[in-house]
Amino acid sequence: MTDRLRFAAFGGGLVVLFAAALGLGALVGDRTGAAPGHDDSHSTQAGEAMNTGLRTTEAGYTLDELSAPTETNRPGTLSFRITGPDAAPVTAFTTLHEKQLHLIVVRSDTAEYRHVHPRLAADGTWSLDWKWAEPGAYRVFADFSPAAGPGELVLSRTLTVAGTSTPRPLPAPSNTAQVDGYRVTLNGELSTAGSELTFTVTRDGTPVTDLEPYLGAYAHLVALRGSDLAYLHVHPEGEIGATPAGPRVAFHAQAPSAGTYRLYLDFSHGGAVHTAEFAVESSGGAATSGGHDHHEGGHQ
Repeated sequence: MTDRLRFAAFGGGLVVLFAAALGLGALVGDRTGAAPGHDDSHSTQAGEAMNTGLRTTEAGYTLDELSAPTETNRPGTLSFRITGPDAAPVTAFTTLHEKQLHLIVVRSDTAEYRHVHPRLAADGTWSLDWKWAEPGAYRVFADFSPAAGPGELVLSRTLTVAGTSTPRPLPAPSNTAQVDGYRVTLNGELSTAGSELTFTVTRDGTPVTDLEPYLGAYAHLVALRGSDLAYLHVHPEGEIGATPAGPRVAFHAQAPSAGTYRLYLDFSHGGAVHTAEFAVESSGGAATSGGHDHHEGGHQ
């Protein structure tokens, strides 16, 4: 995904599968960083030239104002449009992993995360049925590629849902995640120098070797930087049928800065999509060995 956080899939028969949504979703960790309401913020980390999905406008394309319910538990519609350099709504998009647009919605403490796919109307309006479960500030990321545009883009805006919201503390860094009866184990350390991360998926102690295709891949990863909600949506390399469908997958990742990151891994198995969530610390130099001995299936 261009230069957003510069995570790259790692080959060699193991293919990225991983985590968060962007993404991804939005943010967590150091809440003294960029405020969720600063829509046109640029990356706040010194020395970074990359765009990390925190802008409303890039390369002449703009994520217009969002319309959504303003209260919790009230059904409604979440809608928006993407406008082009001519200020007209964009109506033609390139399909990316079986969808023309990926929408990642995350609360500012990262406690609420959704990766969804709205419908496109002829007039360029994207929409989907929507209901908020909890109040708070949310960042909404639109990940897309205009048919006549410069390639893949990520734009975002924020929404505030009325009500009293108590931020949940960021989970302590951990190399394991439990979700829906699955255990996902991470081996490796995120580093600004680049490092290999390997994930192993098991269920009831048994290696999962038949991950199901989801959006044209075996898994998708959204990574969010805690200080400013910088976003990355990672797709695996390789092809379904030519790449092992688990239990272990790996990719090479390079963080743009040291700090806390939230990872969301979407994978499909048993006819449902599951999201494994991690909190990790990125070091400012070369990564050390993960130090966790992995046997097939993640048993230690």
